[in-house]
Amino acid sequence: MAEKIKVLYVDDEPENLVGFKASLRLDYQILTAVNIPNAISYLDNDPEIRIIFCDQRMPGKTGVDFFEEIRITHPLPVRIMLTAYTDVESIIDAINKGHIFRYVKKPWIEADIIWAIDEANKFYMANSMLAIKNEELQKAYNELNKFAYSVSHDIRGPLSGILGAINLARDIDDIEEMKEMLFLMEKSVTKLNTYVLSMHDYYSLQRGELKITEIDFWEIINELKSIYTVNSKINDVAFKVNVKQNEVFFSDKAPLRLILNNLLSNAFKYQDKNNENKSVEVDIEVKEGKAVIYVKDTGIGILASHLGEIFNLFFRSNSLEVGSGFGLYNVKSALVKLNGQIEVDSVLHQGTTFKVTIPST
Repeated sequence: MAEKIKVLYVDDEPENLVGFKASLRLDYQILTAVNIPNAISYLDNDPEIRIIFCDQRMPGKTGVDFFEEIRITHPLPVRIMLTAYTDVESIIDAINKGHIFRYVKKPWIEADIIWAIDEANKFYMANSMLAIKNEELQKAYNELNKFAYSVSHDIRGPLSGILGAINLARDIDDIEEMKEMLFLMEKSVTKLNTYVLSMHDYYSLQRGELKITEIDFWEIINELKSIYTVNSKINDVAFKVNVKQNEVFFSDKAPLRLILNNLLSNAFKYQDKNNENKSVEVDIEVKEGKAVIYVKDTGIGILASHLGEIFNLFFRSNSLEVGSGFGLYNVKSALVKLNGQIEVDSVLHQGTTFKVTIPST
């Protein structure tokens, strides 16, 4: 059953409030206020009020003044003036200053009030939807701005590196120097490829539907181990994995793999190069219908002031390593799709631990 529309009626005559509520209480949720402060208190504490009726002749502050005030502080509720006077100036003020939806003459007729409420509710719903769409549009616009900046920075950077290496290679005859140029080109191409794959993950998460299957975490981890074991040996980083799964777990494998891959990528990428005991640890336990995943590293850590921003799109917590700014944003987006949560604990120059909790679907 649909909830009743909330209507606030403001009038300094108690008998009018009683009559209004008695006539309409079966079809609407009626709130009444005998003065302006009482009405504002209602509005401050109840964001679900959709429609406000107010008598023009109120002590201390007119209905026009009241509507003009709340037009700024409470813009969503639709404003309707009730007046027993054919004061043209007051009506003009109500329209110009209070931006009222319409006015109704007193003594009011129940059919007129019901019609006014129904029309006002349609207007309220349309405005609410418009506000949501505007918010979504603004968010998309902000992301587009960030995306344009990121593309210019993260794609042009590697391309410039490749072009620079090619220009230098033209004048090189020594094989060893040529190999060095090829290594620089490879590094730039790898960065570019990583960025493109991150963008692909981003758009897949935004548009994709969940595909629920039975999950074997050992299978996912073994796939990723084949990638990061080489990284571990080259960079002298101990790589430890522990999986405890004694019950069936259902989820979508693609976002799960994305979450683990991005967290592992960061764990290896941001290692403290001066640490003689570098390590990355993954612990996964499936128990009581949920998977709890820990990814720990001995990396450079994250500033406490950045912990609230690391999941934002295109955010980079430091400039020591080049990143796309997609990684942790994609992790957060994947967790939203899986109804999961993530926590982070980090100490600068000591390391970072991510804790991920995902329920079985």
